[in-house]
Amino acid sequence: MQDRYAGDVGDYVKIGLLRALSPRRQLGVAWYRYPDEDHNGDGRHIIYLDEPHQYEHLDPDLFSHLRNITKEVRSINSLLPVLEGVISSDETVDSSTISPRERRSWRTAWFKRVMQRLSPCDLVFADPDNGIIDDGDWRRGRATFGKQMPLAEVKELAQGRCAVIYHHNTRRRGGHDAEVDHWLGEVGMPGLAVRATAYSPRTFFVLNPDEEITTRVTEFCQQWAGLRVRLHRGER
Repeated sequence: MQDRYAGDVGDYVKIGLLRALSPRRQLGVAWYRYPDEDHNGDGRHIIYLDEPHQYEHLDPDLFSHLRNITKEVRSINSLLPVLEGVISSDETVDSSTISPRERRSWRTAWFKRVMQRLSPCDLVFADPDNGIIDDGDWRRGRATFGKQMPLAEVKELAQGRCAVIYHHNTRRRGGHDAEVDHWLGEVGMPGLAVRATAYSPRTFFVLNPDEEITTRVTEFCQQWAGLRVRLHRGER
């Protein structure tokens, strides 16, 4: 997650989903904070805020808050007021200034701190910039590894609780639904997915959902269908 994304259409769906799932839960968020990049136009998708007649009814308080923060300096911290009681882990995951030989151990220590911070939570959300990736060790030495969440971290974060993981869909062979099925299979635990395809293809993997969470996810997808949100249950 980069500060410049705060308030875009992806955030409306993301924060809306978390608000729908978190009543009577202790929510924790691992933001996977990454430095702002200016080589593309990501984060520019805020035109939905100019169409309140279409989208405000989905979550009026959230819509109003996001409209306000996009008029100012956008930041992850500006999202916290609409996530009541959230435990936030926003330490940067950028290791580009770390020696390549030290990046593996640095990331391990970083994730350990995230886990400690979110240990009281029974519902957690991870917001890696690009999403889930395999556990190839060679990736850990790359300067941009902070934009990705390896499967090992996904599994550890979700152990014994419900976890929601952001994933930006790629050009993986077979299409996006096949990609979603692939990662649901690789995670190896009960799960479903929320597909959100307005402006850009995103998926929110909901892992280890109990009956209440499953019901809330289903109702959320039905309510938000007008913003191109739908439920994906996978092959199983």
